[in-house]
Amino acid sequence: MNLETRQCQNCHNDFVIEPDDFDFYKKIDVPAPTWCLDCRMQRRFSFRNERHLYKRKEALGGKEIISIYSPDKLLKVYSHKDWWSDKWNPDDYKKEIDFSKPFFGQFKELLFEFPWAALFNTNSVNSDYCNYTTDNKDCYLVFGGDFNENCCYSTFNFHSKDTADVYWVERCQLCYETTDSKNCYRVFFSKYARDCNNSMFLFYCSGCSNCVGCVGLRNKSYCIFNQQYTKEEYEKKMGELGLNSRSGIQEFKRKMSNFVLKFPHRYAQIIKSVNSSGDNIVEGKNCKRCFEITGPAEDLKDIFLGGLNGRDLSSCDHLGHGVELAYDSWAAFGGSSNIAFSLWTRTCHNIRYSYALTDCSDCFGCVGLRNKQYRILNKQYAKNEYEALVPKIIQHMNDVPYLDSGGRIYRYGEFFPAEFSPFAYNETIAQEYFPLNKKDCLEKGYQWKDLETKNYQATINPEELPDKIEDVSDDILNQIVGCAHKGECDEQCTTAFKITSQELQFYRQMNLPLPVFCPNCRHYQRMKQRNPIKLWHRKCQCAGKQSENGVYTNTIQHQHGDSPCSDEFETSYSPERPEIVYCEQCYNTEVA
Repeated sequence: MNLETRQCQNCHNDFVIEPDDFDFYKKIDVPAPTWCLDCRMQRRFSFRNERHLYKRKEALGGKEIISIYSPDKLLKVYSHKDWWSDKWNPDDYKKEIDFSKPFFGQFKELLFEFPWAALFNTNSVNSDYCNYTTDNKDCYLVFGGDFNENCCYSTFNFHSKDTADVYWVERCQLCYETTDSKNCYRVFFSKYARDCNNSMFLFYCSGCSNCVGCVGLRNKSYCIFNQQYTKEEYEKKMGELGLNSRSGIQEFKRKMSNFVLKFPHRYAQIIKSVNSSGDNIVEGKNCKRCFEITGPAEDLKDIFLGGLNGRDLSSCDHLGHGVELAYDSWAAFGGSSNIAFSLWTRTCHNIRYSYALTDCSDCFGCVGLRNKQYRILNKQYAKNEYEALVPKIIQHMNDVPYLDSGGRIYRYGEFFPAEFSPFAYNETIAQEYFPLNKKDCLEKGYQWKDLETKNYQATINPEELPDKIEDVSDDILNQIVGCAHKGECDEQCTTAFKITSQELQFYRQMNLPLPVFCPNCRHYQRMKQRNPIKLWHRKCQCAGKQSENGVYTNTIQHQHGDSPCSDEFETSYSPERPEIVYCEQCYNTEVA
């Protein structure tokens, strides 16, 4: 088919469906979307609460548990252990299809009758306050991170140890306030650091040790703001910078933010990949408009956070580990295939409109099943009955569509309405990537959760905290620290927080000052360091001998000589941003 422009049913903006999209829809046997890419992603994100945890009573035994579902939600919630146990039978929850009612409404009834797992936290040891994680030990408030030990306040950290306040790091140890980094030891306040140690404030550096405030260096030691020093000079300078104090760190952050703008930025982090666009892609082939892809991965389009032997995936997020042929879904794992309009499927095949299935195949509109086949709304059918009934249900979904509270029409081919989510919009990652205020949120048909009145008051204000960790006594463990944002930000501020013994030990070991922001605000500050999951078409800003803005002078002649580079690309740096953006070749000529 030819390229086609449609109007999004949700935001009413035009969006384009390309010929290869139609080929994919035919392959997986679904209709073309009526919502644009961003609105589809926002809708899926509104079902994923990663980091908001609550205490509530378990429905099965009445004990107090940690849960992603707040106690005011009228849900049947089981502990993670009991949800997977044989203390109850998922087969007790099923429905007969009723062709007089919209299918989506019937699925919603089943969904909210069924027990919900309090957390997704597998094989953890002393790591109760973690979610969407597996195989963590002695971790606290880790979300989406696996195989870690003694880590806290972190998201998407993997195989790391003794690390705090990081985002998307792998095989790091004793690191702090660092994002998008790998194989680092004792690295603080850095981004895109690889194989570095004993360093602070690095940006796009690799193989560096004992460096501070450096950009684009490779295999260097004893550098400050890219200037080379002897070991003795470096140690003297470090003593003068005062980076063991909060005030010294804040001053250095200000200088560093200006310093990084003097250097070219790579248009995208696309490594060992072929015919791919997006950002943070490693070992991808034919990955278009994709973000956070860890390969090998092939034939992906509009994917956020996936890969690991995934292929033939479109408009999905948070999936991988051998998944093949999936569309408009999230959290599909374990070699699942032919998945559409579903959430959290593991080792499943031929699934539509389902949630939390394991080792299932040929299921339509099912919830929480394990090792089942030929189920509709959890009811068992014979193979021939199932195959005859599914086309009738699809036709019924088109003939008797569901209308949500905003009047949007849901026929076969739409993901679940956001009003089916058990979470308020601002409890989910949708608020992180598509932020809304309360008024706009409610107008768009999402739920909103007001900040709960806390039964505590800060006993110490952030400005009263010592500037250096050496001046902090153990009494800080008994204090409630007021967050510097005071709940006046848009970052889900908790207004106050406590210092745990685990993190106090870490700050002392690393000689770092105490934080003055609550964990939520710190998380949002790290998120703001990262580029958006959106692309702009731009031209390389290398003008020949220097950058277009004249700030950076090239250190070597480029292939295009003194003439401006003609390369164009898709980048997550928007045109109005101040960074100097170079194409792959120009950047590598200067830095690699």
